[in-house]
Amino acid sequence: MTIVAVLAIEGVIGLELTGACQVFATAKDPVDGRPLYDVRVCGGPAGTDVVAFDRGILRAQAPYGFEEALRADTVIVPASFDPPTSVVEVVREAHRRGIRIASICTGAYVLAEAGLLDGRQAATHWNHAAELARRYPEVDVVTDALYLDDGDVLTSAGVTAGLDLCLHLVRRDHGSAVAAAVARQLVMAPHRDGGQAQYIATPVVAGNDSLEPVLHWMTEHLTEPLTLATIAAQASLSTRSLSRRFRDQIGTTPLQWLIRARLARAQELLETTDLNIAQVAAAAGFGSPLLLRQHFTRTLNTTPTNYRRTFTHQAI
Repeated sequence: MTIVAVLAIEGVIGLELTGACQVFATAKDPVDGRPLYDVRVCGGPAGTDVVAFDRGILRAQAPYGFEEALRADTVIVPASFDPPTSVVEVVREAHRRGIRIASICTGAYVLAEAGLLDGRQAATHWNHAAELARRYPEVDVVTDALYLDDGDVLTSAGVTAGLDLCLHLVRRDHGSAVAAAVARQLVMAPHRDGGQAQYIATPVVAGNDSLEPVLHWMTEHLTEPLTLATIAAQASLSTRSLSRRFRDQIGTTPLQWLIRARLARAQELLETTDLNIAQVAAAAGFGSPLLLRQHFTRTLNTTPTNYRRTFTHQAI
């Protein structure tokens, strides 16, 4: 089984700790029902550290020490403003060893202190984004994102966005069918905002300047030859204003968002249909198998054929 270490840092928010554990513990093999993750809660010296949830509302003892995280495949770092040096060192060493690191809310401060976010985009709770940017100027803090996936390092906004991130990791590891089963069991949405791709940072702002309507429209028109000008016209904006809003609200460009949305559609089709690669390319809006393969390789570091084999165990 894949080992997931969830760090129980003093003062951790209870839902961030237990919610992350619950998502991974719920993931089961669809064939034989075996658990897919070995979840380990890690605190101070094993059996001695007492962790306060939500500023003393609840106290609990972590069964593993922080050093156990170095044996994991994935380390989840819940909220912490002023992380202990021991935690920072463990996270830094885990990353050096090639372990995947993901933060929830102000857990991004731990990753930033460990140097993992230098030169990267990062998400955190909207109320703490400015302080994260002030403390760590080398970090490109993206506001209004539920979570960001940078491959070996992932960050998310507060509390329930951490559940979105954990569910995203389940989908990344085992495909959409397993993630959907977890979501049903926990009575949570498989993803937010009516089908937005889980590899895309989803805007959470409201009001007249929200991009949500145009994102929905783009998702409904993935197979059409969308250009920056076409998208801007749909949003009733100039191309410059559209690009600025995408940068401010999502942290990427309209066309990069479109590519990621088309990739998400292609992934869904590869997992759930018997369409051949050419048909998948057309249905996802890429037009040609070559273009689909190029974007798969560049963004997901695999091919459509290998992706289908990994997540469906079936030949094309």
